[in-house]
Amino acid sequence: MENPENPAPLDLLTASQTSKAWPFEEARKLVKRFPGGKRDAAGELIPVLFETGYGPSGLPHIGTFQEVLRTTLVRRAYETLTGGHPTRLIAFSDDMDGLRKVPDNVPNKAVLTEKLGHPLTRIPDPFGTHESFAHHNNAMLCTFLDQFGFEYEFVSASDRYNSGAFDEALKNVLRKFDAIMDIMLPTLREERRRTYSPVLPISDRTGEVLQVPVEVVDAEAGLVRFEDQGEMVVQSILGGKSKLQWKVDWAMRWCALGVDYEMCGKDLTDSVTQSARITQVLGGKRPEGLIYELFLDENGEKISKSKGNGLTIEQWLEYGSEESLGFYLFREPKSAKSLHAGIIPRAVDEYWQFREKLPSQPIEQQLGNPVWHLLRANGDTIGAGDTLPVTYGLLLNLVGVLGAQATRAQVWSYLANYVENADPAAHPALDTLVTSALAYNRDFVAPTLKRRKPEPNEAAALAALDAELAATEDGASAEDLQTMVYEIGKDPHYGIGALRDWFKALYETLLGSSQGPRMGSFIALYGIAGTRRLIAEALEGVEVSAEQA
Repeated sequence: MENPENPAPLDLLTASQTSKAWPFEEARKLVKRFPGGKRDAAGELIPVLFETGYGPSGLPHIGTFQEVLRTTLVRRAYETLTGGHPTRLIAFSDDMDGLRKVPDNVPNKAVLTEKLGHPLTRIPDPFGTHESFAHHNNAMLCTFLDQFGFEYEFVSASDRYNSGAFDEALKNVLRKFDAIMDIMLPTLREERRRTYSPVLPISDRTGEVLQVPVEVVDAEAGLVRFEDQGEMVVQSILGGKSKLQWKVDWAMRWCALGVDYEMCGKDLTDSVTQSARITQVLGGKRPEGLIYELFLDENGEKISKSKGNGLTIEQWLEYGSEESLGFYLFREPKSAKSLHAGIIPRAVDEYWQFREKLPSQPIEQQLGNPVWHLLRANGDTIGAGDTLPVTYGLLLNLVGVLGAQATRAQVWSYLANYVENADPAAHPALDTLVTSALAYNRDFVAPTLKRRKPEPNEAAALAALDAELAATEDGASAEDLQTMVYEIGKDPHYGIGALRDWFKALYETLLGSSQGPRMGSFIALYGIAGTRRLIAEALEGVEVSAEQA
């Protein structure tokens, strides 16, 4: 019988060819593009090139990170489909762009205000830690990508422009200048047409990236003519003395680097269309790619690096886990999704649900499991027994009862009621989530918790539950405790109504929330004595009539 944890390569290859998981569907575009693999002029197999783009005008956020993750998932799917054909991934930073506005979420804004319009790598770092503002933001991106274990090559636009690596491609833009203008001008408003140029010279006088009309003087020499501070000048665009307009820059890069696959957000749909046409004019072929939906904040607005209205990578990792972040980003890339702290707990628990299923699934189902793709993204393997003994939701309920001042040691003392060998060293993933739960409770849960007093019939039912618990020995199973709770809720004597009303009453009177955990599991975790204390606090000052009891 086949071991589902280590499927035979042939079985994996066969299953991948029919898998409906979106990374495989994307990867099949590349297989069609290169039927026998990507090859050079001599017929030698060469790497398929994947690219992701990053605009370092603001601090990296999850929207930036997700593009690297999702592209990596397609990259690994392609390698699987082809039996291991070579690939490369470039994380490209558009750090030659001129700074258009000062982000809201940076210190020392005056430092940036003085350099508006200058290339991002030629602006001082307001944080005071790096060579420039772009170098700081690039470093933040790379730090997290490294932490997550991605295999990638970081490429800076400034390095390529300044070193002359793009010079030949820039000359080609000048050679095709009129054809590019014919593509772009019909897409622009009349006012914009009067100043538009595919090439943005960088002023020798001010250092600014200029938005001015440009006349080609000598394409082979890279010379253009334009007005700078009222005077017509002739200047080279080579060696870092210019950059290209966004859509032209994207097309030039696809050609110069030989990019085969790049995805982007829905907001760049028009850019893809125009850049693809320019790529053809430049003699190249547009990459394959996926257009994904954008992330929204809790108010339904698009997240933005400059506004800082989305979650930062650091925030997610404070309240959740790396794996849960990857899981949330994997699913349904063509559907818009909210991105705020409130979605983290569910993402954590769903990740572990899928991870627990993975080892026992046949290979066809494994390829549809998000965790299979996430593990493969950075070279991890499926491990038997990868489970979380306590859900994150249950942890949050426990910490919520313990209060905003709860400690890690205190949480682990309660976990001893529920988890075998309750030692942080034996359960590192759980220990990480304990710390995350404490932070999440402190910042989001504790300020909103408010226990209400029970209604008379609810008080009678709580008193009955307390009596049952008093007669129950420590160590009772979560299932037995759950049955006990069920039986009281179903008893018509208390007039509770539907079971959901009984559980809602338990959550609101004992936990201070309208939603909560499986009560049997909570009682087993918090302990019978602790749960009876909660009931006593809820019943304090509430009279339970003899008839109701």
